[in-house]
Amino acid sequence: MLRNYLLIAIRNLRKHKTFSFINITGVAVGLACFLLIALYVADELSYDRYNTNADRIYRVGRTFLSTDGTPSLKLAQAAPPFGPLIKQDFPEVEQMVRTLNYNGLVRYGEHSFNEQDIYFAEANLFKVFDIKLSSGNPDLALANPFAILLSRPMAEKYFGTGGPAESAIGKTVRLNNQFDMAVTGVFEPLPTQAHFHPNFLISFSTLNDNRVYGAEGLRTNWGNNSFNTYILTKAGFDPQRMEAAFPAFQDRHVPAQEGRAASTFSVLNLQKLTDIHLRSHTDSEVEPTGDISYIYLFSAIGLFILLIACINYMNLATARSAGRAKEVGMRKVVGALRAQLIGQFLSESLLLVLFALGIALLLVMLCLPALNEFTHKELSINQLLNPVFLSILVGVTLLTALVAGSYPAFFLTSFRPLGVLKGQIASAMRTGKLRQVLVVTQFSIAMVLIISTAVVYSQMKYIQDYRLGYQKEQMLLLSDVGDSTTSYETLRQQLVQTGIVRDMGRSSRIPSGRLLDSYNARTMSGDSMAPVNINLRALRVDHDFIPTYQIGMAAGRNFSRAYPTDTAMVVLNETAVRLLGWTPEQAIGKPFQYGPARGQIIGVTKDFHFESLHQQMAALAMVLTPRQLNWLSVPLKGNIPAGVKRVEAVWKRFFPEQPFNYQFLDERFDRLYAREQTQQTLFSIFAGIAILISCLGLFGLSMFMAEVRTKEIGIRKVLGASEMSLVTLFSKDFVKLVFVALVIAAPVAWYAMHTWLNDFAYRTDIHWWVFLLAGGLTMLIALLTVSFQSVKAALMNPVKSLRSE
Repeated sequence: MLRNYLLIAIRNLRKHKTFSFINITGVAVGLACFLLIALYVADELSYDRYNTNADRIYRVGRTFLSTDGTPSLKLAQAAPPFGPLIKQDFPEVEQMVRTLNYNGLVRYGEHSFNEQDIYFAEANLFKVFDIKLSSGNPDLALANPFAILLSRPMAEKYFGTGGPAESAIGKTVRLNNQFDMAVTGVFEPLPTQAHFHPNFLISFSTLNDNRVYGAEGLRTNWGNNSFNTYILTKAGFDPQRMEAAFPAFQDRHVPAQEGRAASTFSVLNLQKLTDIHLRSHTDSEVEPTGDISYIYLFSAIGLFILLIACINYMNLATARSAGRAKEVGMRKVVGALRAQLIGQFLSESLLLVLFALGIALLLVMLCLPALNEFTHKELSINQLLNPVFLSILVGVTLLTALVAGSYPAFFLTSFRPLGVLKGQIASAMRTGKLRQVLVVTQFSIAMVLIISTAVVYSQMKYIQDYRLGYQKEQMLLLSDVGDSTTSYETLRQQLVQTGIVRDMGRSSRIPSGRLLDSYNARTMSGDSMAPVNINLRALRVDHDFIPTYQIGMAAGRNFSRAYPTDTAMVVLNETAVRLLGWTPEQAIGKPFQYGPARGQIIGVTKDFHFESLHQQMAALAMVLTPRQLNWLSVPLKGNIPAGVKRVEAVWKRFFPEQPFNYQFLDERFDRLYAREQTQQTLFSIFAGIAILISCLGLFGLSMFMAEVRTKEIGIRKVLGASEMSLVTLFSKDFVKLVFVALVIAAPVAWYAMHTWLNDFAYRTDIHWWVFLLAGGLTMLIALLTVSFQSVKAALMNPVKSLRSE
């Protein structure tokens, strides 16, 4: 029986080659898109799950509150004393481990590099996370101060290939030209699906040295919230119960500030390790994270494209229903059971889907390298052989075959054979109500994607053209310059004299980064200084930062070398002044205390967007701090490559042991919106694929309609109808369907894009012309697809078409 089904199915596919090609192509492309998206989604969902105890590991974060209790700053880290105290007070914690991210200069012999992913880590790190040592003892590797482990690639980088795991141990590297670190082991790199990727691990006890951090600071510094704190909990742990106990815990251990209990100015929270990558949206992630909403979005797009391919199959099945209905009638007359007919149609559908699946797997193999390069992942088609993935693939294949073949299998087989053979059912089917619904569904999905692409493009153009309030083009950035105040002044003078740079300025952070530092601000109230109820962010700068970025002054002046007392003064931006209830002119000369600065407000800058346009304009306080400014901003003039080489040459004369690592500010800003740029590209690709598959279906439908209406077209031509009128007659039905699709797609797309734009503090409007553009583009593509068959049918010799009838 099964062999008979397959033979008939193959015969039908060969008999109708064009329809088979259209169906197989559409389903193959749909399945390929679905599989590519499924690989990407599975990879995103797998983050940190390689850890044996992933479900029992939590990260401790800290959120600061305004005086009215609203969150003002959400951090993924916490102050160093919290970790040991949590382990002490909560018996459900089995292990607690802290890490501290650090950037610095690492030197071995002639090799020296500025390294970004250095982590101080406690000795029990390997009891919490699954980190494999190539060499060294995990119980002792981080036990002693000034011990360091290197990842295998770093060991090869510094000590050469040829057994770096064995040759590295016992060697000494120098950190920041100040500390000698003994190499005690080599570890394998963490998987791509980890939320942090250390290249170096330094023993946490090194921080006890006062030259590094100091043991007293680790016990009492509640303000330095730079420490990643993880806890490994016992089975059956309830995170909500612990979070409910955190306020009392804080009030017991953290000193009150200005009469406010500790739990009123910050709260601790727990986040599951496996939620960090997709569900964490803090202001201080160790590495860029994903977003679960994008996973939902891409999953929906993959299903929609597969649905469009299935709709194509169903469309063509309904189009051919008249002929297949007669086939069903004849089979029933000669004794075929309905179950047998259903089996026949489903086997035909399954065979087609299996052909399409083979082509889809080939397309996946061809497209994976491009997808990996685009998403910076290491996806492999071998992942499809995973038992879970394989079962999903089988299930999707069977479901696709069932959905695609459901119409002929269950609808056509339900007719009475007498009515079918008399042509009553076939005649009714020619009206094609179901086909119209399916076509509208296809183009509604395609138009939602087109509208979304247009809105994302409009928002990205808006961001690129938005005036940020400072000069970011040709801004060269040098990081980790360290405390080089004396050499810096001479360096600045020499570079400015060359004429290749306009100015130079230093700062604790640079535009495109987050403003994480904040202090308690006080202004004069009566005869005393009183705290203010606004969230101010701090930026440490030198005298040249504001003119370097060409930031305008709204009132007052910039910091000046002519006034030594400016180290105690403050410069605010317009937003900060407005929140304080002053005009820029009124703020000048007001007594103000902000962290270490206690003096007066000497200037008010015009607002400038330090952070991305996802965030509201920050209320900013700039303080003059000649030391500990690790970022150097150098605006170049003229030829960029030549300017970089000149700056490097001068740099090496002053800092011969410091590697010359640079980047450009506009490139950093581009990375701020990399996720949106990726989304725009993916929307464009998927919209194009959706349109392509839909047009394949339209092309098949137009072929069928041309065949069905051959006699009608011949009669109309004999009666004098022109070719143009016949093309119009043939196409108008499809135009109506596209218009209905636009009416359905417009509100859906508007709601989806309105929600997406809410993620931006500064955003464009959704213009009416976007919907007309999507509708017009879809209409044009549909007409071009249909017109080929329309013109061909209209140009046919009526005598030949009528004679053939």
